Amino acid sequence: MLLLGLVLSSALGLLGYWRRSLSASGVLGAILVGTTIFAAGGWAWGALLVVFFLSSSALSHFQEAAKQALAEKFSKGSRRDLAQALANGGAGALAALGQALWPHPLWWLAFTGIFATVNADTWATELGVLSRLPPRLILTGRPVEAGTSGGVTPAGALAAFGGAGLIGLVAAAFDLAAGGSAALAAGLALAAALSGVCGSLCDSLLGASAQGIYYCDVCQKETERFPRHGCGAPTRLLRGWRWLDNDGVNFLSSIVGGIVAAAIALVVMSPWI
Repeated sequence: MLLLGLVLSSALGLLGYWRRSLSASGVLGAILVGTTIFAAGGWAWGALLVVFFLSSSALSHFQEAAKQALAEKFSKGSRRDLAQALANGGAGALAALGQALWPHPLWWLAFTGIFATVNADTWATELGVLSRLPPRLILTGRPVEAGTSGGVTPAGALAAFGGAGLIGLVAAAFDLAAGGSAALAAGLALAAALSGVCGSLCDSLLGASAQGIYYCDVCQKETERFPRHGCGAPTRLLRGWRWLDNDGVNFLSSIVGGIVAAAIALVVMSPWI
């Protein structure tokens, strides 16, 4: 399975590079994460990674021209690098390793919550920024510019539920195919959807409070970019912690999603796991 995982993750990485969804270092990240997940978890685990990768890559190119004006707000461009690949898939890879070393059904449930979260967050970002309604900061409710960290919209929330729900449905389908009961599969799908939305909300809360956000005095705009804005001018810390960037927020939120999924399983599904 290790060799197969290496081949499949390499193919996905190269596809992402060709589609300009991944940078060269992002291909390396995809190979590291993908090989680990396929080798340690198996087909079902790898399938969730593939669904996340394909759906998020497709949405990143959806109405790309309309999103171009928001690029200055984000710390990085649309091509994911090594840090972004590890931020989105690293917690899932650790869960897969946990399953390989200490097998238990909770690892699979946590893994599902992790990828439900990163898929929910990606869908919310890629579709939420296109909302015609101005986003509102999740902590205060005040209107903010599109692309502001911690800004939420009804469209983004709906997209988050859809992204998390898709992961849940795929995971449930694999459970059914493996001989699991319909009730248990439905519980898994629901746990994934709820944990993904919770993880995405955690991402927004961290983005509005703890993530390092900077300000360009020349453009008079907020940005995630440090030490320089897209215009080339230096940026200064406006709020949050300098050491916590968007990659760190994504990683922490994915862990929260995994914990929530496992907790739901322990409370609701414990007699069957």
